[in-house]
Amino acid sequence: MKGIAFAPGHVSAFFEPVYSQQDMDRSGSCGAGISISLGAISQVTIQPAPHRIVTVHINGKPSSAPVTKSALNYLIGATPLSITVNTIMDLPVSQGFGMSAAGALSTTLALADFLNLPRENAIKAAHYAEVQLHTGLGDVIASSFGGIEIRRKAGLPPWGILEHIPGNYDIVLCVIGEKIETKKILTDSTKVREIASYGRYCTKKLLEKPSLEQLFSLAWEFTRKIDIADKTVLQAIEKANTHGMASMCMLGNSVYAVGDTPALCKILSAYGTVFCCTVDEKGARVLQEK
Repeated sequence: MKGIAFAPGHVSAFFEPVYSQQDMDRSGSCGAGISISLGAISQVTIQPAPHRIVTVHINGKPSSAPVTKSALNYLIGATPLSITVNTIMDLPVSQGFGMSAAGALSTTLALADFLNLPRENAIKAAHYAEVQLHTGLGDVIASSFGGIEIRRKAGLPPWGILEHIPGNYDIVLCVIGEKIETKKILTDSTKVREIASYGRYCTKKLLEKPSLEQLFSLAWEFTRKIDIADKTVLQAIEKANTHGMASMCMLGNSVYAVGDTPALCKILSAYGTVFCCTVDEKGARVLQEK
């Protein structure tokens, strides 16, 4: 007995963290980003058990998977079940691709489908886990929505409001440096204030003139202003900008770009590992009936 679901990865272009102490439904971020065709597929198997047992494998290896386990707790509490999760992730974690969110969301969607629980419950459980563990602030909601999105208001619907920028494009990703611990940045109050003010400005500007060109232009401005990109990442973006539009994945030592795909692949492969994908317009989804 098993359920299977897919959640797209998500690249944040810029963001404004929004925390509501009393209410995780209203926490998250405003900003913009792109759901991508590379993501996470989770297969969830359940069996009756005297008490709760959760085992998670990511890409074939046992994992502590704190976000996925926390999301499962939010979804089904202490229900005594033996749950085995096998997740395949297409991209590395802690590089700004929303992989921990995609892993958690694909898991909760697969289990919710299996147990006939509403899709909203699955999204909420994964959102709570990422907000509480400071691993992301809007990846789950964006991944469930799909496409190129502007997050007008933070949080889960009905508080959170998202809009699409239509279009499908080839996207080139490049992993350049060491992982960035999102938690380290999201728990630094001075940095968060600085990010929030630039993020708010960029979201406002994009809503005035929503287009992919404007998104990339503001993303590049945001990257330079918040000052967490190292020299190599900045250099890679500048080179990529000669053949399209590029910026830094928030928050990772990695770059995403749109334009002349073969030229971008060639240029960026000098800086690190390149992945090619497209915009995922459908959002997170169950893949197979139980």
